[in-house]
Amino acid sequence: MRLLLTSAGIKNDRIKQALLELLGKPIEECTALCIPTAIYALPGGTNHAWNFFNGDFSTPMCELGWKSVGVLELSALPSLDETVWRPAFDEADVLLVNGGDPLFLHYWMKQSGVAQLLPDWNGVYVGLSAGSMVMTPRIGEAFVGWQAPGVQSDETLGYVDFSIFPHLDHEMLPENTSEHATEWAGMLAGPSYAIDDETAIRVVDGHVDVISEGNWLKF
Repeated sequence: MRLLLTSAGIKNDRIKQALLELLGKPIEECTALCIPTAIYALPGGTNHAWNFFNGDFSTPMCELGWKSVGVLELSALPSLDETVWRPAFDEADVLLVNGGDPLFLHYWMKQSGVAQLLPDWNGVYVGLSAGSMVMTPRIGEAFVGWQAPGVQSDETLGYVDFSIFPHLDHEMLPENTSEHATEWAGMLAGPSYAIDDETAIRVVDGHVDVISEGNWLKF
């Protein structure tokens, strides 16, 4: 799997260069599918989804100049025959997975069948905040919001072996300090990273490296 797990999208030149290396060709030659699903679980999610599609420059993803951009809404897929949407998924060079609620995203990743397809898919997965967290084993109790009926768990897909604390020391998120991140990490059994919005984690076939023009912590 080729993953670029970001806190806030393609925020700087180093992260963009890492994306280009993963793609292996220019952005303008790549077909993208964006997945907005996670954002609908948050207040104002419908407006935030539009900003994601339309190009919110605080979290650059869809507006990077892709050859084409389509929308893959995970919550719609269980009601459709797979032959309707699967070709677009298979042919995409990149998935752009929006932030929001990571457990809501996890639920629909599983319900839609996309989670099961990802390990054998040949494109590049780019996550933003919750879109990155969903690939980890656990998000930690601090990030638990929405939960499926009857489920009490912070477990997510586990396609990487570390957890992610996004938006480290963000000025608009007073609960995301380094001290909070350290406390969060202490509640987890496995390795973890806290990353700010100028940082991303690249994973290629299990090899992990941090791409940053900002600050990050490894626990």
